[in-house]
Amino acid sequence: MEIFKFGGASVKDAAGVKNVLEVLKTVGHEDVLLVISAMGKTTNALEIVIKNYFDKSNELYASLQDIRKYHNQILLDLFDDEEHEVFFDVNAHFDDLEYFVRSNKSPNYPFVYDQIISIGELVSTTIVSHYLNFAGIPNQWLDVRQYIKTDNNYRDANVDWDHTQKLISKINKKKSLFVTQGFIGADENNFTTTLGREGSDYTAAIFAYCLGAQGVTIWKDVPGVLNADPRYFENAVLLNQISYREAIELAFYGASVIHPKTLQPLQKKEIPLYVKSFINPTLPGTKVSKGVDLEPKTSCFIVKKNQILISLSSIDFSFIMEENISEIFALFHKYKIKVSLIQNSAISFSVCVEDKFDKFKEIKTILSKKFKVSYNENVSLYTIRHFDAISAEVVEKDKEVLVKQISRETLQIVTQ
Repeated sequence: MEIFKFGGASVKDAAGVKNVLEVLKTVGHEDVLLVISAMGKTTNALEIVIKNYFDKSNELYASLQDIRKYHNQILLDLFDDEEHEVFFDVNAHFDDLEYFVRSNKSPNYPFVYDQIISIGELVSTTIVSHYLNFAGIPNQWLDVRQYIKTDNNYRDANVDWDHTQKLISKINKKKSLFVTQGFIGADENNFTTTLGREGSDYTAAIFAYCLGAQGVTIWKDVPGVLNADPRYFENAVLLNQISYREAIELAFYGASVIHPKTLQPLQKKEIPLYVKSFINPTLPGTKVSKGVDLEPKTSCFIVKKNQILISLSSIDFSFIMEENISEIFALFHKYKIKVSLIQNSAISFSVCVEDKFDKFKEIKTILSKKFKVSYNENVSLYTIRHFDAISAEVVEKDKEVLVKQISRETLQIVTQ
């Protein structure tokens, strides 16, 4: 079996959905499982719904209606008959969401977030599944929450691999094509959970691992894995092949093409990962597999924007030792603040962090009780794998460098 993952950009409108059909016709759809994300910017739109919900905003139902209209227009562009059952099924998902918004009493933000945000994937896959059937490609729609089981760490749930393996192994493989959702799962009480932002790639890897798939293909609007984000760097180069190890390094440092958790289950069973273009599906793209050299051998650039550089120093000029650092990292773990760079001296300790859950103010208050805290917001963290003098100069040019750290293969620079 092959696992294909299509992201939000690939199904952002009716033309995108029709293109998915063309991709399947071009590359084949026998023994394939499709993992599909929410359409376009639906996840962002649902985050506005969540904000309106907690703010008790008068705009709550208007923001919900906007999302309904967006998907309804896609339906009208895809289907000739407004009596087609897909209209009923999509409306049922939105009715369930509105019922939750009206009836839910939980103050738990991560829990509410997951119940609301997941509607994007459910609606997207419902539309794609019906359209493929409509176009003559029979398929089975799967509710991923019945297969991927997790703990209740909402917004960043951990997979229960044993339970998930047992459930996925029961899928009737005689069906030639399946359509399911990325990004979401369910806990032991069948409440919806999410696997972290950009978790659809991870979903594809979970199914690949549990089904012993021949390969995973991530279909994107770029020709493959590039050595740099073309939004920030000129003359980005396509990487024809990279090893699991190199891809994991790139993902760890923040390369946006591959989700950091995606590669680990694939590596365990040596399942190759392909990153290809849904615009030109016959192009070879990038292959990620065991033990292959980076080809071509070139510097790889990664930039993470909107980071925070935090510098801590001891109030009484005492050393910052292992005990202090352990306490600091325990706080980062508790508040889900991701550390991307560390630098320390005898009486100071600096970290560049990503505050994706807006917890910095809380942790700053706690740290200020024991340390002198200074910080720079909205800094950029540049990472260069396989750096040389020229690549370093490209990054540093016309920027204020706050921190620079060099190891054998990697250069990291924090700039203001």
